[in-house]
Amino acid sequence: MEQPSLRTDAPSSSAATDLGGGVLSTEQLLTMYRMMVLIRRVEESLLELAESGKIGGAMHTAIGHEGSAVGMAAALRPDDYLTCTYRGHHHSLARGMDPKRAIAEVLGRSDGFAGGKGGSMHFVDPSLGLMGANGIVGAQVPHAAGMALSSKLQNQERIAITFFGDGAIYQGVMHETFNIASKWKLPMIFYCENNRYSEMTPIARTSSVSEIYLFARAYGMESVQIDGNDVEEVYLAVTRAAERARAGEGPTFIEGLTYRLSGHMAGDLETYRTSEEIEMQRQYEPLVALTKRLQAHGVADADLEAIRAEVEKEVEEAVDFAQNSPWPDKAQAYTDVYAL
Repeated sequence: MEQPSLRTDAPSSSAATDLGGGVLSTEQLLTMYRMMVLIRRVEESLLELAESGKIGGAMHTAIGHEGSAVGMAAALRPDDYLTCTYRGHHHSLARGMDPKRAIAEVLGRSDGFAGGKGGSMHFVDPSLGLMGANGIVGAQVPHAAGMALSSKLQNQERIAITFFGDGAIYQGVMHETFNIASKWKLPMIFYCENNRYSEMTPIARTSSVSEIYLFARAYGMESVQIDGNDVEEVYLAVTRAAERARAGEGPTFIEGLTYRLSGHMAGDLETYRTSEEIEMQRQYEPLVALTKRLQAHGVADADLEAIRAEVEKEVEEAVDFAQNSPWPDKAQAYTDVYAL
């Protein structure tokens, strides 16, 4: 699978026509680099824990998606709303979730942010604006629209961003939300992390439209396609979409092209793609792209290695903390249960 070229036939006001670049300082890029390394090492550690039988249930990592999460977090305000998919560890960490509490949650321990009840697929922390990952494909999208509507009705400047994969685009609720968000000019951003596969099925076998961002055009929505592996390009696209939303100009649809370097979930045998394809995509992945940019800024390899060593220690401590965290008391199974 070749790295596709990006489409540039977007409307005149679209970020895809002229994203520019070079707007972030070396210090800002180094901060992003550290966060991306942190996310990568947390995800790799979770895979190791899953493969050793220490994580129960399904666990999905986003190795290779770090650019979209870190670029988003840098572009938005702390009080903006965020919803995401069951593949949402990277969004949560980028928004500031403590790696210790995140790993403890995936392990089902009491020191997890939800006391071990949410697990891998239900990350949530309202203090970070993270209003919930969702195990149902596409279900988090209308939730974000509700938050955007609330902000609009209360004359707030908070916006909502919702992340989903290319496979979610075929859910009916997605198109209902596109329509109402565009009609009511809701202050929100739809971000499609297009990693080329709906679970194990390549997008070419599922979609009649190869460029996902074109779907949004049918609803009169501003839409762009960007390189989701380029953290600075993600930052610029989300920044401009947020500016439009806060100015009352309605939602923006962003299709960020990326690639999942790990399996769909822990234990995935990956018989649906070749090792050659995966290795080829490693040339374009977010950490490689940002490393090259930092080197062009004059950052020494030794400085990057120092960051990686610092992060390695932090993640090791987080894993130790999580594994030594106690199991929840059985009585906790009856708390936090609600009925209408």
